Amino acid sequence: MLNRDNPVPLYHQLELILKENIESGVWNENERIPSEHDLSKQYGVSRVTVRAVLTKFVNDGVLYRIQGKGTYVSAQKIITSNVSYIGIREQLETLGFNTTTKVVQIGTIHANSNIRKKLSLNPENEDVIFIERVRFVNDLPFSLHRSYIPKVIVANIDEEQLVNEQLCVILSRDYGLNRARVVETLESTIGDSYEAALLGVHNSHPLLLLEDVIYSSSGVAFEYSKILFRGDKMKMKFEYNNQ
Repeated sequence: MLNRDNPVPLYHQLELILKENIESGVWNENERIPSEHDLSKQYGVSRVTVRAVLTKFVNDGVLYRIQGKGTYVSAQKIITSNVSYIGIREQLETLGFNTTTKVVQIGTIHANSNIRKKLSLNPENEDVIFIERVRFVNDLPFSLHRSYIPKVIVANIDEEQLVNEQLCVILSRDYGLNRARVVETLESTIGDSYEAALLGVHNSHPLLLLEDVIYSSSGVAFEYSKILFRGDKMKMKFEYNNQ
């Protein structure tokens, strides 16, 4: 039960209890949880408070709602390591997931100011190969990948190769472009309607945006990538060892 003498607000107490129920397996994946009315009665708080906590969990991807049926526990997130040195496809397949790739578009575009800056392009060589792919895990959209590669470095990449192989493998094997340094940023974001449609989510769905600028051993930036991950499907693990 909630402790009304506790200085912690009832809303947060309820949030912690429900989170513990999910994480400890009291409620399993894809299991329907008690209704707002039942939770309100069980914990002695208003349905407004219960609804607010459940809505937060739905927005965070911890729970999902089915119209007319109730609220259910979402599947656990897939935990991956830093993708700069181990491709996401390789990690997923190592974990036992079935992955497929759909190439949305590939072609040559004129780099905008942001891409020019990221890749240190000069005015004479501002064309880049733009590749947009959706990666599926067990037939469900998982991530949206956008890569920009200077055309002066890589003249062409075959679409069929991208379906069957990771881009990093193609660049290393066919062009001798091996990553020696990576500048990486990670932030939360919300996609636009186009991105949401490709990922199979609503417009306000939480996403993780991972941006990489990848350099060769000679210090040349040969790829700028932006990866959008569904926030309800993925958790990224970072591990550091000073030994």
